Parts: sequence; structure tokens; C-alpha cells
Amino acid sequence: MIRINVFIQVDDANRAALVDAAKRLVAASLKEEGCVAYDFFASATRDDVFMICETWASPEVLAVHEKSEHFTTLVPEMERLGSLKLEKFNF
Repeated sequence: MIRINVFIQVDDANRAALVDAAKRLVAASLKEEGCVAYDFFASATRDDVFMICETWASPEVLAVHEKSEHFTTLVPEMERLGSLKLEKFNF
């Protein structure tokens, strides 16, 4: 399995748009075959920080996800709105 943690920092002006895009990404991704978990969290201590935590069954299903229309549309939108940092773990 593969776990990806995406840390997102966003300013107040882009916060609502980023949250909307992230929620749409989560909703679509959860419907994909091989998606074990896909969650979006807000920091309890910082208003400008969010996290997406996703788990995929295999590298193959992750590769399909990364080519999906929602991924190729929403991730660039989120990158435009905020700063994203990715951590990837195999387990």
C-alpha cells in the first residue's frame, strides 16, 4: 500500500477556494478503485494549514488516479491557490 500526505499552506484570500477544490478532489477520489482512504484535515492550531491523507492499494491504482480528470484539474488549481508539500510512504 501507498500512503501520501499532502501538506497545504494557503493565505486567507484563497482559503475558501482551496477548501472547495480539496473537497471535490476527495469526493471524486474516494470513488476510485483501489482507494483505501482519502481524507482532508484542517490544522487545529493554524488557520492557514491543511492536510490531505490518502492511501492507495498499489502503485498501479495510484498511477490511474494521477491521470484522472479530477486529479489533473483540481491539483493544479490547488497548487495555484496554495503551497503543497508531499510525503510518500510505501508499506
